[in-house]
Amino acid sequence: MWRAAPNVSQRTQGVCDLRKPSGYKRRVTPSLDPAASARLTARATTLSVAVALTLAAIKLVGWSLTGSTALLASFADSSLDLVAAALTFWAVRYAVIPADDDHRFGHGKAEAFASQWQAGLMLVSAALVGRESFERLLHPLPVRSEGVAIAIMAVSVVATLGLLAVQARVIAATGSLAVKGDRAHYVADFASNVAAVIGIGLARLTGDARWDAAGGLLVAVWLAWGAVGLVRESSRHLMDKEIDEPTREAIRAVALDDPQVIGVHQLKTRASGPFLHAQMHMELDPYQTLEAAHVVVHAAETRIRKAFPGMEVLIHADPAGLSEDHDDPFEDDLATPLVR
Repeated sequence: MWRAAPNVSQRTQGVCDLRKPSGYKRRVTPSLDPAASARLTARATTLSVAVALTLAAIKLVGWSLTGSTALLASFADSSLDLVAAALTFWAVRYAVIPADDDHRFGHGKAEAFASQWQAGLMLVSAALVGRESFERLLHPLPVRSEGVAIAIMAVSVVATLGLLAVQARVIAATGSLAVKGDRAHYVADFASNVAAVIGIGLARLTGDARWDAAGGLLVAVWLAWGAVGLVRESSRHLMDKEIDEPTREAIRAVALDDPQVIGVHQLKTRASGPFLHAQMHMELDPYQTLEAAHVVVHAAETRIRKAFPGMEVLIHADPAGLSEDHDDPFEDDLATPLVR
């Protein structure tokens, strides 16, 4: 139903629950632009492929020389790391392809799909390693050339730690879901290396080869647990879960950084690979012209894109105090309003 616009006194009372505090302003550190993010993820994935290829090769040689179950488990993990790394290598490059006629929101979801595949590979690896380790527990075989096996695993630990450090920096800068998934593989690989060293060492000290198999079982459990976590996180991404609250508040702060903006609500956000999408309702003076409102909204969109390069922003202008009829019932912004 049509309602009359509020009078001047109502403009300072009736919409106070949708307004920002006096002097409301928050400094926001600009986020990394998609091009810079793409360069970082490309470098990280190239390094990942190189490390996975090297580790798989030396572990294959090591297993053929020693017959170690833990080393075989670690080789299987590194082999799947190589497949996952290659998948991530492709995904981060595909995700930054600009939007086209068939994909109007871009291709960023490729990172989440890659993570789902990575989780599947981790589960396969866990099953294979677990089966082999359980078999060796029941029918233990002696480990040959333990010193060689431990030396190989030590090299793997150092190489994996270096890669994990690089990936951690890239994730902190970009938030790349594909790199997170790839890192989950290497965390499991690091754990498998440590477990292999411990298992082989105990087998050598005690003469009981079952310690080696026990190390393989620990790796299998770790892989399965990591896969579950990866599926959970990538599923949130595919289901368009809201981005983290600090970033939402930062977006809101930038939108409100104009005295002509009375309030912001119905803020909805989602991530798509390296890109962010946001839409919101913006409370404006109900007496200004459509052209004047457009200028305010356009300026807000420009501010947000400057603070968050590559973000797609959609702002719906509302006359202050007259928007409640079409607000979503789940919207909690109205339950905890910004007041001025």
